[in-house]
Amino acid sequence: MLQVPVYNTRGEQIDMLEVDEARFGTRVNAALLKQAVVAYHANSHQGTATTRGRSQVAGAGRKLFRQKGTGRARRGNLRTNVLRGGGVAFAKVGQRPRKRLSRKMRHRALASAILAKLLGGDLLVVDGLKLAEPKTRAVAEVLANLRIRRSCLLALPENDEVLFKSARNIPDVTVRVVAELNAYDVATRQKMLLTRQAMAALLEAPFAAGRSAGEA
Repeated sequence: MLQVPVYNTRGEQIDMLEVDEARFGTRVNAALLKQAVVAYHANSHQGTATTRGRSQVAGAGRKLFRQKGTGRARRGNLRTNVLRGGGVAFAKVGQRPRKRLSRKMRHRALASAILAKLLGGDLLVVDGLKLAEPKTRAVAEVLANLRIRRSCLLALPENDEVLFKSARNIPDVTVRVVAELNAYDVATRQKMLLTRQAMAALLEAPFAAGRSAGEA
């Protein structure tokens, strides 16, 4: 069993939760986690960068002047890449490579990312994080009380527009609902902060219920 501390908004530890690491796969699958991060990066590229090659620019196809006897450098037609207005050498072609992971792989990668946070002591639970109106300073003070000074992933049990608006302007803070968590967000943030309700929802998620994603 792993011990997860529970803090109040003042940064004082008020409780301790026991989490069975077997719910997240007992070990961190680093190879699968890297594959998920690489796939996220690849799929986030727009792939729209294109340039015109020699066959795509306007210009006559005849040779500008004879090869020898003029005293000038050899020249082909106007579309050569060494002349202004010519085509680009090794022109880029728009493409969007996609890397697909099965649902089972995505779930296991997310479980490994969360387990790594648990084992490293980088997963924290806060109790009583509720705001009546959007206030960035209130969330910033909570993070300061918890000594979270670098990147952080704030996980909520459900959509909370007030908390989202309060935290979105804080640098390096990402807000996600538990149902929308992915391995990339968890792995690339130094700390993971959950409300008590979000932690309960996380333990009941299909990837953390001690069964394969195909059975979910």
